[in-house]
Amino acid sequence: MTQSKRSHHGNTPAAWTTVILVFIAFVVSGTAIWVSNAVMFWAGVVIAVIAAIVGKLMQMAGYGQISRS
Repeated sequence: MTQSKRSHHGNTPAAWTTVILVFIAFVVSGTAIWVSNAVMFWAGVVIAVIAAIVGKLMQMAGYGQISRS
């Protein structure tokens, strides 16, 4: 099979930004569980939700992989 030039397998600015933000969210929430801080835990959850929104907005702006439909 040949790969088209538009197939990045997630190697796009939108994907990298989303992964980095989700990683930060997991670190914040994981640390919050470790130190028993509910506010910090929910801050991590909010960061994860923001990561999903930012990733989708970046994809819609043209920084993500173009669907092959």
